[in-house]
Amino acid sequence: MPGQLPLYIQQKLAEQRKNHAFRRLHLPETGSIDFTSNDYLGLSRVGLTSDNAGYSHGSGGSRLLSGNFVAAEVLEKTIAAFHQAPTALLFNSGYDANLGLLSAVAKEGDSIFYDILSHASLRDGIRLSKAESFPFLHNDTEDLRRRLAQANGSIYVVTESLFSMDGDLAPLAEMVSICEEAGAYLIVDEAHATGVVGKRGHGLVQELHLQDRIFARVHTFGKAVGCHGAAVLGSQDLKDFLINFSRPLIYTTSLPPASVAAIAQAYNRFPAMDAEREQLTRLIAHMQSVDIPQSKLISHSPIQGIIVPGNELVTVMANRLQLAGMDCRPIRYPTVPKQKERIRIILHAFNTIGEIEQLAASLRGT
Repeated sequence: MPGQLPLYIQQKLAEQRKNHAFRRLHLPETGSIDFTSNDYLGLSRVGLTSDNAGYSHGSGGSRLLSGNFVAAEVLEKTIAAFHQAPTALLFNSGYDANLGLLSAVAKEGDSIFYDILSHASLRDGIRLSKAESFPFLHNDTEDLRRRLAQANGSIYVVTESLFSMDGDLAPLAEMVSICEEAGAYLIVDEAHATGVVGKRGHGLVQELHLQDRIFARVHTFGKAVGCHGAAVLGSQDLKDFLINFSRPLIYTTSLPPASVAAIAQAYNRFPAMDAEREQLTRLIAHMQSVDIPQSKLISHSPIQGIIVPGNELVTVMANRLQLAGMDCRPIRYPTVPKQKERIRIILHAFNTIGEIEQLAASLRGT
C-alpha cells in the first residue's frame, strides 16, 4: 500500500542496522583535519572555475545531439596528448566511464577476469556486459595466469593501478606480459593514480612506459584533479565504438562547458605540482613509521589503512577520532572483507606532520 515499504526493503534496512553497516549522509566536519577526502593535491580548494565566468552550467543534451562543443573536443586532445594515448573520450564521472566501457566492449560469450578488489563501478560494468566473469586473487599474477585457462571468446583483464582501499599498486608490467601471451585486452582504472603517481602525475601506466601495450585506460577527475568527470583512453576505433554503443555516453546529458573548463585548468596545473607530490611522499613515509597499537596496511600511496576489525568497533573508533577534531571515516564490511574493516586515512599535500602525530596520539588513546 502507498506509504508502506515492501517487506524486502524493510528487511534489508533492518539487516544493515543490525550489522552496524547502516549508511548515512554526512556533511564535512567543519574545522576538522581532513583525512577523508580524495582531494590529494588540494586542487578542489583553489577554485578551478574562478576564472570561468560566463561558462554555461548546462550543455543542452547528450554529446551525440546538442551537447558537443569545441572546448570538449580540444580537451580530449589535450588529455590524450598528456597521457600519450591516441584518443580520449570524456564521460560524466569515473563510474560512468567504467560502466560505459565494460558494458559496451565485452559481449555474451566473452570472458572477463578482474582483480577481486576491483572497484564497484568496474564490477557493475562487468555485470552489465553479460560476459562470463572470473575474479582472480588480489595482485596475484600466477592466479590470473591459471584462471585465463577458463577463457572463451574475447578475453578482457581488468584492474586498478592504485587500489582505492588498500593503497597498493598493481603489478602492471607482469600483467601486460601475461595478457600479451594470452591474447587478452588489459583495462586499467587509474582513478587514484591520476595526479599522484609519476613525476607529473600521469599515472602508473606511463610511469612504467606501458602506454602502448594497454587496451584502455580510465582517468578520473574527482580525486587529485580536483573537479568532476573522467576520460577513457584508447585507440580511435575504441573511441568510435564507444560513441556508437556506450549507453552511459549516448543516453545522458554531457558535461557542461563550466566543467570542461575546470578540467582543462586542472590539467594545466597538476602536472607542475611537484612540491605537493613531494610533500605527499614525506607524509606517507611518516604515516608508515608512526607507532600505533592498530595494524597498518603497507602503502606507499596517500591511501593509508588502519585495521580495526568489526563493523561496530571501527565505527566507534571513527566516532572517537571525529570528536578529537579529525574527519576520518570507517570502511565497513561488505565494502571490505570481514575482519579487515578499517579507518581509511587519506593524506593530502595540505596535511602536516603535526596532524599525523595528532592522529597517532588519538589512535593510541593518549
